Amino acid sequence: MNEEGQVAVVTGANRGLGYETCRQLARRGLRVILTCRDPAKGAAAVAALAQEGLQVSFHPLDVTEDAAIERLAGYVDREFGRLDVLVNNAGVFLDPMATGNPSDSSIFNARTDTIRRTMETNVYGPLRLCQELVPLMDGHGRIVNLSSGMGQLAEMNGCCPGYRMSKVALNALTRMLADELKETGIKVNSLCPGWVRTDMGGNDATRSVEAGAETIVWLAMLPDDGPSGGFFRDMQSIPW
Repeated sequence: MNEEGQVAVVTGANRGLGYETCRQLARRGLRVILTCRDPAKGAAAVAALAQEGLQVSFHPLDVTEDAAIERLAGYVDREFGRLDVLVNNAGVFLDPMATGNPSDSSIFNARTDTIRRTMETNVYGPLRLCQELVPLMDGHGRIVNLSSGMGQLAEMNGCCPGYRMSKVALNALTRMLADELKETGIKVNSLCPGWVRTDMGGNDATRSVEAGAETIVWLAMLPDDGPSGGFFRDMQSIPW
């Protein structure tokens, strides 16, 4: 994929993996649109990247709001007239964390409202973004969905049902999009970035954000003969 001048949208990008993804893509010469819900935090993130000599623009986006997604699509169309990369990074982990009492995070005690709100961000947001933004790819682009090993059916267990089910659904969305786009030049893949030191992953996580973003950027920059409809960690295919 020819990197120079390509246009990328990264969601949930004012910090963590999204922010680092913006940095790495901008360093490759892409025109990056950093999005997040809070305009002040988004502006601060763009200003910090500018201090590194990177040109990244900001547009506010709450992925749970249809109108906000439509406004983003209109902005991309007006300002750039195209889109080459969509990184669906925005995500939430709303389940109670495991404590000394295993029942705290059990499926039997899960609140349907927690699961519903998790799905709104982690699944319906990426779906609506693809519906609005894929037409701007004009038959050629890359969609990267930030999933998790906690969404692998091959290794599924209990705990944290909202997050787990949302990532299973996101993986299913990846497969559906890839199938319907298989006759185009648009490639759609999911990945697990590993346990990364972010606000979600915590300070005890084993992986830096720089390392966590590597597979995201690799999938965003896949060559024309690269894979589609896959699930990856460390640039290697993993079971669904």
